[in-house]
Amino acid sequence: MKYWIEKIIRLRNPDFQFDEGVGSRLLFALMWEKSSCFLRGLKVLFWFKRPSMIFLGRGVSFFHVANMRWGRWVQIGEGARLGAMGKGQLRIGNRVSIGAFSRVIISTSFNHLGEHIHIGHRVGIGEFAHLGGGGGLEIGDDCIIGAYLSCHPENHLFEDSTKLIRQQGVSRKGIKIGKNCWIGAKVTILDGVIIGDHCVIAAGAVVTKSMPPRSVVGGVPAKVIKVIAEQEQEQGEYVGAS
Repeated sequence: MKYWIEKIIRLRNPDFQFDEGVGSRLLFALMWEKSSCFLRGLKVLFWFKRPSMIFLGRGVSFFHVANMRWGRWVQIGEGARLGAMGKGQLRIGNRVSIGAFSRVIISTSFNHLGEHIHIGHRVGIGEFAHLGGGGGLEIGDDCIIGAYLSCHPENHLFEDSTKLIRQQGVSRKGIKIGKNCWIGAKVTILDGVIIGDHCVIAAGAVVTKSMPPRSVVGGVPAKVIKVIAEQEQEQGEYVGAS
């Protein structure tokens, strides 16, 4: 039985292999859990979507499903909320996992719609993530992301002392995260930041400025701690890296 379950899992994750310590009871628990998630995923067929093998945890909810697009073998954890109200779409690639109790919401304001959220292929996002799309959010392929990631592509304006901050509006530049990045737990990424490909962001970092490719980044505010490998960069593509 373990052999056949492993074969099925490899359809989603070709590199998967069970630990030797996984016994029959764990296998039955896994089968029960995934079967339940698959049956819950069938409800999206009633929304005229045609996903290939989507697995939904208990209590997953959606808003404005017509503006969502997702790929194959998507997993969305218990209690997650996805909202696609925006000028652009909420797009989720193939083999993406979104952790339990996460919020992936383009915008919540009907008087100032956000832009979009695009998540690439084979991205794993930990529990309790909060991803906004006010100015646009893009996450590249093959990123692995710890719990409690916060991405905020929007800033409140506050320079006019004659008005309340909530009445001064917002600025929106967007956030872009490159391919093959490892982002630790409890990282916060602020508006206007571009993170290059192959970066590592240490747990707890607050990223306030853009980072070049192949950087190890940490701190509050975050800065480059180490360069993984030399790489040529186009002039002006990444700013404020040091």
